[in-house]
Amino acid sequence: MLFGDEHVRRYEETDGAEGHIWQKGAPVLILTTTGRKSGQERKFPLIYQRHGDAYVIIASKGGAPNHPGWYLNLQATPEVRVQVAADKFAVRARTAEGAERDELWAKMTTVWPDYDEYRKKTDREIPVVVLDRV
Repeated sequence: MLFGDEHVRRYEETDGAEGHIWQKGAPVLILTTTGRKSGQERKFPLIYQRHGDAYVIIASKGGAPNHPGWYLNLQATPEVRVQVAADKFAVRARTAEGAERDELWAKMTTVWPDYDEYRKKTDREIPVVVLDRV
């Protein structure tokens, strides 16, 4: 099973033929952010769902007490790039709130039910991120 940097490498080398569909059939995209401290390009394989023309990801970090670094990078620079299978494009990230967040959380747990377990492990509200094409 692919994880981390190896997941990113195989995904990019094969235009998603390897790595786009991951554990339990969950689809994965590659998110490319700019490091808020380093200024370096950072890439992350993340489970996603389509929502209209947008893509939705969850900043769960497995229920850890702190937000994942990629989410902090998005807050600093919300204009990022994604790769979905062979398709590469620019997006602007925003954090869903209220009823939209609830709807998208439910949608994401249909593809990755573990998100509900992660939520039980932490006191923080796990961000639901919408990636709108630009």
